[in-house]
Amino acid sequence: MKIAIIGGGAIGLLFAHYLSKEHEVTLYVHQQGQADLIAREGLILEKDNQYTQITQKSQLFHEWKGEEDLTIMAVKQYHLPELMPLLLKGQNDSHSFLFLQNGMGHLKLLHQLTAGLVFVGTVEHGSLKKAGNHIAHTGIGMTKIAAFSGEKVCELAHNDISDFPFEWHTNYKAMLAEKLLVNAVINPLTAVFQVKNGEIIRNSYYLQIFTMLYQEVSAILQVADKEKGFLHVQNICKKTAANFSSMYKDLEQGRKTEVDAILGYLLEEAREQQFEAQLTALFYYSIKAKELEQINRNGL
Repeated sequence: MKIAIIGGGAIGLLFAHYLSKEHEVTLYVHQQGQADLIAREGLILEKDNQYTQITQKSQLFHEWKGEEDLTIMAVKQYHLPELMPLLLKGQNDSHSFLFLQNGMGHLKLLHQLTAGLVFVGTVEHGSLKKAGNHIAHTGIGMTKIAAFSGEKVCELAHNDISDFPFEWHTNYKAMLAEKLLVNAVINPLTAVFQVKNGEIIRNSYYLQIFTMLYQEVSAILQVADKEKGFLHVQNICKKTAANFSSMYKDLEQGRKTEVDAILGYLLEEAREQQFEAQLTALFYYSIKAKELEQINRNGL
C-alpha cells in the first residue's frame, strides 16, 4: 500500500519508520531543511540503546497531491485548518485519510471531507524527536483506529508489525474520549507543575489535584465507569512515569500546545451541558498564560 504521512514531528517520524517495513511511505514535512536532511541521511530510530537507519522518501507539505492510497495526518490539531484546503483539493473516491490528533476539537473539520474514507486514531506510543531525522521510541503502545465516515475497516488494522500494533474500534467517539480523558488530566498537570508523568501520582498533593481534575473531566465526558477510568489514567502515569508529556515539552520548547483541542473542547462541552468546570478552566487559562509568556519572551 502507498502511504503518505503529513507531519515531520515525533509521531510522523515514528510512523514513517515502522510502516516503511511493509508499505511504500512518503513523508511530507513543513521545512525544506528537514526534507533535505532525511534525503541525505535517512531516518534514524533509537530504541533500547540500539539505532536503526533506513532510507526515507521525503517531500514538502504542498507537494502532496493525494496520489497515495492512505494519507496519515500526523500534525498538531491547530495546523489542520491551514491544511484542509490542500486535503480537499487532493481528495478522491479511492483515497483514505487517518487523523491522529489529540483531543476531539478537530472532528468538526473532518465533515468537510466528502470523498473516500475518513478514519481517526489515537497513539499510545512514547516517542521523542531528537532531530529532524532522528526519533527515539521510548515506549511501546497501541494505535487505535475507528471509522469517522464510511463502513470499511482501515487496512492498517490488519497489519502485524513487531513493536507497532494496531487495534480496530467500532465507536470512534468512545475511543477518542478515552484518550481525551488521559490527555486532559496528565498533560495540563505536568505542564503547569513542570514534572514528569509519574510525579503527579507519586506526590500526595499532586495526586489530590489529579483526583479532582479527573472527577470534573470524567463528568463532562459522561464516563460510565468512573472507577475504571480513574485506574486507567493512573496506569498510564505509571507506564510513562519517566516521560514528560507532549504539553510539557511544547511549553519547554516554546511551541504552541494543543490545549484548545483538549481542555478547550471540554469547556465547550461543559457550556453546552451547563456544567461549571472551574478546575478545567483554571488549567486551560494557566496553559494559555504560559503560551503568552513564551510569545512575549520571544518578542513575537
